Amino acid sequence: MRETISEIDYLEVMEYSLDPLIIHTDYRIIFINQAAETFFKTTREEVVGGSPLDIFKETSKASIRQRIQSAYGQPAEVIEETVYRSDGTAVDVELYCHPVMIGDKKAIQTYVRDITKRKETEKKQNDLMEEINELSATLVPLMNEIAVLPLSGKIDEEKARLFLEIIPVKVKDQNVNHLIIDFSGVYTFDDIVVNHLFKLTSVLSMLGVRSIVTGLRPEFAMKATSMHIDLPSIPTMATVKDSLSYLGINK
Repeated sequence: MRETISEIDYLEVMEYSLDPLIIHTDYRIIFINQAAETFFKTTREEVVGGSPLDIFKETSKASIRQRIQSAYGQPAEVIEETVYRSDGTAVDVELYCHPVMIGDKKAIQTYVRDITKRKETEKKQNDLMEEINELSATLVPLMNEIAVLPLSGKIDEEKARLFLEIIPVKVKDQNVNHLIIDFSGVYTFDDIVVNHLFKLTSVLSMLGVRSIVTGLRPEFAMKATSMHIDLPSIPTMATVKDSLSYLGINK
């Protein structure tokens, strides 16, 4: 009687878990909880008795089969996979499985965790890094160890932070002693962005690189002033051409 009660209690706990759970043995599903029904857009009546391999793409089934088999001996490592809901939509998930006893039968319990949002965030981060790298790679060398960094578009906090990390490296790699930072193409910014961008001039100064700011819009300058950024210490010009004249290059 004690063993039966333990089994019922265990399944009740699994039933109300927030993570989708699938219990299967001999490649046959014997239980899914409510969260799994919702996640896979199905009912337990439709899936119990079916194969746990059915949710995977064909190219993954062989490796998943081996993984399930090995999990009877010890918990398997967490992996990322693509699974399919009953309506055919694909979802990126983390999978974790381990052996359990259901009565006197050894089975596998598989946790399914939706990582769609995390993947979207990672993609955004990767795309942003590529964009920053592309932008910093367009550091335009002029002459006599002088280069121009043309900033453009919307600059948010993350992009400004990455500028602080990447631009000093690029400047040193290209042996630049004077960097003209052109703000004329920047149309969106906030206090944090302003702070990061002007902090870049301080970092470059510590590296022996002199910065000249061009194309600074009045509202940008006013915001910097309100933040007590020492603009007079940074040479500012209307245009890149003016900055070249300032450096003694007249063409």
